[in-house]
Amino acid sequence: MSSRLTARRLNRTLLQRQHLLARTDLPVDTMVRHLVGLQAQDNLPPYLSLHARLTSFDPYDVSRGLEDRTLVRLLTMRGTIHLLTAQDALTLRPWVQARLEQQMRGSATYRPACDLDPDAFAAALAAALAAGPVNVRTLGESLADAFPEVPVAALSGLARVAAPLVQLPPRGRWKQTGGVVYDRLDRWVDTPLGEPDPAAVVRRYLGAFGPATAADVTAWSGVTGLAKLVAGMDDLVRYEDERARTLYDVPDGRLADEDAPAPVRLLGTYDNLWLAHAGRDRVTTPENRRRWMGANGGTAQTVFVDGMLEGLWRLVDGRVEVDPFRRLARAERADLDAEVARVDALLAL
Repeated sequence: MSSRLTARRLNRTLLQRQHLLARTDLPVDTMVRHLVGLQAQDNLPPYLSLHARLTSFDPYDVSRGLEDRTLVRLLTMRGTIHLLTAQDALTLRPWVQARLEQQMRGSATYRPACDLDPDAFAAALAAALAAGPVNVRTLGESLADAFPEVPVAALSGLARVAAPLVQLPPRGRWKQTGGVVYDRLDRWVDTPLGEPDPAAVVRRYLGAFGPATAADVTAWSGVTGLAKLVAGMDDLVRYEDERARTLYDVPDGRLADEDAPAPVRLLGTYDNLWLAHAGRDRVTTPENRRRWMGANGGTAQTVFVDGMLEGLWRLVDGRVEVDPFRRLARAERADLDAEVARVDALLAL
């Protein structure tokens, strides 16, 4: 019979595996690999994610990783830009490729390009990239020469789905701006794309986010049809949650004590912590999630107190300004003040 895990214990276990109960001294690339990438649609959130998890974090380590090509930014899980190790990008991108193509067909912006001949488009894209990296405007104009009847925005969107295009630095570097410049991932890191091992990806997901359901793996990755694969992995440990749903875990996955203290953490607008499960209830109530969510996505950066979303924060005149959802206890307020000071110090670098 499967052991039943309380919501509180699942919360603390998730925080523990995310290194949000206690910071660690891992190198930046090791942490990025452990988390199987960081959501990086905006520039700041991956820096905040690493800062919250590492005892000593130099944001310029990320910049150096992008420059020396050990870290890359490209479209992967959930159809969003992620910061990944180059090693992971080479196998994760092929794994999500079919899902990216499916998502694109559902987009009104990209739909005009969906019926183009794949071979003709691949040839035009190869020609556009033949001389080396190219900015997004030039790429769109080059593709428009081959397909003048299709809007440029649709062609550019199809390009980043049809091929594994990396966003090159200075894009994504610490406190630097820059337009999108693309190159093929395999050319940029001088390594061919790899063959994905879905079962291995599932195990890595569970190591960083489990125990979890098969639906949770899909919510994190965007890849559908995983239930049969996960259920057939005989090496996985089975649990149940309070709703009697089957949860899967790696054999060496350590469960946290549900009474473990959870320090205050300031995270970005989006973070792996709450983008990785089909239900966000491990770290937020529906009411508080609605307070964060606007018409077009998150409205501000997030504050977690006692392991749950309990406020928002914004930069005002270069300083952190917090808007808590509830009155904080004295110890929680002191913990919050210390974390705000820590983030202020990061942002001052």
